[in-house]
Amino acid sequence: MDITTIAQLARGLAAQFGPNCEVVYHDLTQSSIDRSIQVIENGHVTGRKLGDGPSQVVIDTLKHRQSAIKDHLGYRTTTKDGKTLKSSTIFLRDDNDEIIGILGINFDITHILQADRALQSLLLSESDDAQESIPQDVNQLLDDLIDKSIELVGKPVAQMKKEDKIKAIDFLNERGAFLVTKSADRVAQHFGISKYTIYNYTNVNKNQE
Repeated sequence: MDITTIAQLARGLAAQFGPNCEVVYHDLTQSSIDRSIQVIENGHVTGRKLGDGPSQVVIDTLKHRQSAIKDHLGYRTTTKDGKTLKSSTIFLRDDNDEIIGILGINFDITHILQADRALQSLLLSESDDAQESIPQDVNQLLDDLIDKSIELVGKPVAQMKKEDKIKAIDFLNERGAFLVTKSADRVAQHFGISKYTIYNYTNVNKNQE
């Protein structure tokens, strides 16, 4: 499916469901994922635009075995400004079954929930999993991952010892944070270490495994 066809499909879906429905396509065939959004309709729903970077689902796709990845339909997400969305993630593959792109559909159900809470059983998934946050851009994605790594360690950076920072860096590496361009520099600055130390920390974990 070429980009023109995907753009046509996105316009059709957005027109069908109205301005509260964002349709976004991440192209994974590019050399850099920092500008993965190549098609987007109703980007005001999440505050994203053409040329913005990946969400966590894109990072996870690049980090994990693609043959095991399945479409994720009708789950709940939230935006930074508090909107509740009903989302679906559809993985597009080439003839070799390799994932080449991700089509996301995010429908803002905030006002529907506020109007009638009884509709939750119809609008939301049956699972009560923790909500995934959709970042507005690649910088926000990296900030979110850094915050989660600090939360995992359970203490502020100023109080972290070497083993704490290794644990945090290992988490960031596992979640694919270092796939983002120049992320090592930002992470190094945040934890008060050099990016070469980051490489050493990740090697330590590899050796331990």
